[in-house]
Amino acid sequence: MVATLEDTKRQAIATKLADMKAVQNLLIANEQLFINSCSDSELRDRFRDMLEDDRKNLGVLETTIVQYGVQSEPKETTTKMIEAVHKLMKGSELTMFEKVGQHELLKHQQTMAGMLVHKAAQVVGADIEAAITPLNTVNFENRAHQEQLKGVLEILGVRELTGKDPDQGVWARVQDAVAAMSGIIGGAVTRTKDEMNIVEIITMDHRKVDTIFMEIEKTEDPQKLQEFFGQLYKDLSVHAEAEEQIVYPAVRSYYTDTQELYDEQAEMKQILAKIKAMNPSSADFKAQIKLLKTAVQDHVKQEEGDMFPQIRRNLSEAQMEQMATKFKAAKSTIQQEMAKMS
Repeated sequence: MVATLEDTKRQAIATKLADMKAVQNLLIANEQLFINSCSDSELRDRFRDMLEDDRKNLGVLETTIVQYGVQSEPKETTTKMIEAVHKLMKGSELTMFEKVGQHELLKHQQTMAGMLVHKAAQVVGADIEAAITPLNTVNFENRAHQEQLKGVLEILGVRELTGKDPDQGVWARVQDAVAAMSGIIGGAVTRTKDEMNIVEIITMDHRKVDTIFMEIEKTEDPQKLQEFFGQLYKDLSVHAEAEEQIVYPAVRSYYTDTQELYDEQAEMKQILAKIKAMNPSSADFKAQIKLLKTAVQDHVKQEEGDMFPQIRRNLSEAQMEQMATKFKAAKSTIQQEMAKMS
């Protein structure tokens, strides 16, 4: 399958997500520096709360990137910018007010990048919208952090200029701004825990694949068919390999039908290989897609109806989250290997 215009768009979104992850690491490093260098206990507490959010949101970003299914590196300009900002933050050239001001600008950049990815997903494909759903949480919290940083900047700026604290009411105004923002967009935000468990992450994969099948069914455009099948091929291949590496060996001791799951995925891989060799314009292309969909749906039904209850019955929430972490790491490695081979 050759690269298409849509493939290029998907790669551009992947690069933007990689930029966001790199900037997220910079935000975390900045907040750690602020906590260590700030003598005001209230401001330190504010930075600690932001740091906790940003560490969680780094995990959300990593989940989003894995679920998106297209690996990329940050742009060279992003990497150079991060290096320059990190050097300034560690140095003594800027005052604390100026450093936090730079940090607020980074938060704004991160917020706009997240919103851009969200809007781009609406244009490129419904499967992308399904994959990046966790990003909504990051976007919302970055906007909330911006409002809090305005309060921090007001306090630091007035102190720097006058040696005195500003008038009371700074944090009340910040709280009002965050509350107003929550009223406008909070209902649209999908909040996630620090870590999704294995049932949740596999279910998310299943729903994304459902979406791609729907996209394929409603188009006759060969280029679109090629684009959507290309993503479907990658998603199903990576998902199956990660399950066979991480999930099935772990559940075999208490789920007796594990071998059936291996067999179903072997059949699915054969159909995928057959479709991959076909021309999307051929009359049999969609017929084979229909066969693939039936095989995948039968497999999903067994996992969600039989395997999931056994996992919930035999594992604690912490154990399910640990399995999810291993599963995502395996998916990321497989995605990188596939990217090198393509």
